[in-house]
Formats: sequence, C-alpha cells, structure tokens
Amino acid sequence: MISVDLSIVIVNWHSADHVLACLRSVREQTTALSYEVIVVDNASYDGCRERLASEHSCVVFVQSKENLGFARANNLGAGYARGPVLMFLNPDTVVCDRAVEHLYNHVCTFSDAGAVGCRLLNSDGSLQTSCVQSLPTVLNQVMDNEALRRLFPRNGLWGTAVLYEDGSVAAEVEAISGACLMIRREVFDLVGGFSPIYFMYGEDMDLCYKTRRAGFRNYFLGHAVIVHHGGGSTHKARSNFSHVMVRDSVGRFLRESRGAYYSSCYRVALSGAAIIRLVLLTVLFPAWLVRRRACEWQWSFGKWFAIFRWGLGLARWTRQYEQFEPAAGSRRGDA
Repeated sequence: MISVDLSIVIVNWHSADHVLACLRSVREQTTALSYEVIVVDNASYDGCRERLASEHSCVVFVQSKENLGFARANNLGAGYARGPVLMFLNPDTVVCDRAVEHLYNHVCTFSDAGAVGCRLLNSDGSLQTSCVQSLPTVLNQVMDNEALRRLFPRNGLWGTAVLYEDGSVAAEVEAISGACLMIRREVFDLVGGFSPIYFMYGEDMDLCYKTRRAGFRNYFLGHAVIVHHGGGSTHKARSNFSHVMVRDSVGRFLRESRGAYYSSCYRVALSGAAIIRLVLLTVLFPAWLVRRRACEWQWSFGKWFAIFRWGLGLARWTRQYEQFEPAAGSRRGDA
C-alpha cells in the first residue's frame, strides 16, 4: 500500500454536511503532504457513507454499530491509520491557510512534541478561547466564569495567556482542544491513546495530561487557524446534559489524575458554587425581569440547578457513562 505522511481521523455523528465541508477544506488547504482520511460513523447512519463515496471515494469509512462516544471512536479510527502522524479533527471544522501543514511541520521538527493544537475561531471569526486551557483543578473550575475570563484573560488559572501573545512562535501549553489535535503515532500509542472512560468531553485534557507525564510538551501554534463551528461563542445552545457531562468528565479526570479524595472535593466545591449562583439568580430575578431577560434567567437557573443536582449525586443517568471497555476492531484497512 502507498505510504502516507499523515492520517486524519474524523468522528461523525449526524454531521454528514459538516464532514463533507471539512474534507473540502482539507483538500484545498493541504497540498504539500500525502495524507489519508478515516471517517468513523458513530451509529448515526445519516447517509455519510454514500455521500463520501460520491465525492471523496478515497476516504476510509468505518461504520460503528453503536455510539462509542468521542474517545473510543477516535481510538477505533486510529486503528485503521497508516501514517506516522495522527490528526484528530472535529467534523464541524474548516481548515484555513495551510493549517494542517503548519501543524505537521511542527510535529516533525520538534522531537519533544506531544499534542499540538491550533488557533480555533468561532463561525463569526471571533476567538474560541477553549482551544488552549489549564489542566483542571478545584480552584480553576470553581472560579471559571465568563465575566472573570473577560476581565483577566491572561490569568494563569485559565491557561489562555498564549492566545494574546505573538502567534508566530509555538508556545508550550498544558492542554489543547480535541477539536483539532495532532500527535505522532508513537506518542499516541505510548500513552495509550484516548482513555475510554470518557464518553464525551475530557478525553483531550486527559491525553494532554498523559503526554506531559510521559515527558513530552504540548504546543499551541497561533499561526495555524481552523474555524470550529460547533464550539460557538456562546454556551446558551448547550443543553443541561452537556453542562453536566462537562463537569462529570472533569470529575473523572481529577479522580484518575489526583485521586478519589480530590475528585470528591471538586464535586463538593462545585455544589457550593452552584448554590451561590442559584441564590444570586433568585435575588436578582426582578432585575432580569425588568430588563426582559426572563428566558436568559431561566436558562442560567436551569443550568446551575442541574449542576447542583449532579454535585449531590442525583444525576444518576451519568452512571451509564462511568466505564467503557476499549473499542474493538483495531485492525488496519478498509471497513
């Protein structure tokens, strides 16, 4: 089989339109590399296979019979990869200005490179600050607030100071977003790939934690730019399911990296933070009503009430995601 420089893994779940648009941008913006694309469908059966066959016939399509979640599906796709470098790319992304080639050149140039990420933009062109972050602690999770982030964007709690510096030089960071993550295959295998204990959210910071622990450095390339439509500049589109799953994934990460006691402290602290926010929202409700922002108040209250319930262990539905076995089917080749 013809060798390739890079293997790009994309997980699809009811995102066929996005997948095709993403692949068009990859093809247009990546001409100096030989690469393959592996698309894993997480049991969405949305016609992605047929549409890829007509427009991108060289894509390796892997059909999963169940929704494996993000981590396990990416591991499954990586099992089919032939390239020495892997790139995990969200389907709702658009590659700009040779971003894939910039990331690849850095990975191949620096032997200490672990996970490497790029600057992510929202659909409106604004900066998506989640493209880099500090690894979670009780303090930075309890203090995490959009207003505080706007007031103190360079504060070390968030790990986002590099976003406001010279983007022409690669900067070492603690963690990068899994929406666009490039890593050498040998490093990915060495740290055990994405941990299957995460269904959605958290798998990227866990991988970055493992690469740092193995002695590698995670890098952010500010001059490599990708638009990430699904990230959004606002969190209002997220359901309470998403809000709870984010916190639950952080709790799992803290349990794995710092132990059960620290993870329990995080849950208690977040419950306390939720109570404070709920009290403030209740007190300030008349002001929100006068400003005709009742719907926004209702959304905020519902979000923090759901997080409070999770902190008390009442969101029992999250238990179905507590443990997953590693995905089978790690062979290479066409599905």
